[in-house]
Amino acid sequence: MSNVGKQRKIILDLAVTLDGFIEGKNGEVDWCIMDPDMNFNDFLHQIDTILYGRKSYELWGKYTPETEVTETEKELWELVHSKQKYVFSRTQKGSDDPAIFINEQILEEVNTLKNQPGKDIWLYGGASLITTFIKLGLVDEFRLSVHPVVLGEGKPLFMDVQERVQLKLVNTRTFSSGVVQLIYHLNRENMN
Repeated sequence: MSNVGKQRKIILDLAVTLDGFIEGKNGEVDWCIMDPDMNFNDFLHQIDTILYGRKSYELWGKYTPETEVTETEKELWELVHSKQKYVFSRTQKGSDDPAIFINEQILEEVNTLKNQPGKDIWLYGGASLITTFIKLGLVDEFRLSVHPVVLGEGKPLFMDVQERVQLKLVNTRTFSSGVVQLIYHLNRENMN
């Protein structure tokens, strides 16, 4: 369903540990539960664009699962790869890559993208891109799936955010795996 007549939302959808990490200290994500009850494919049908930082794109933007995966995982990656991809990088320029590279004027470029017709936009990350988007007030919805694990150390979800960001809780969901999904909207009424 497209957002005809209204601005597209940028949705930060991430798995996070109970202690606030998005990766372990060596980049591991083996703690992340792909709970079928979460209907992640429904989310993928809600979006038509994915935003990556350069490192995240190199790791996941072209990722192809091994041959021995479930049909569900295969379908998930086919859906991911059917989306338009934008990569934010200070250094790398687009060449023969199917993704569109954005190197400067992030606020202007993203606002142009949000005002184009289409479905919502998934801010995939990484952490520094997430921080930039938060500082610029570009994240409209925070969908955090809190996993029942404490890592003790790793890459934190929020780095270098130096100003308060007011959010409004709009939904919670719990799953049999122990994952709790929290959905917040940016509370623009309380912004400076």
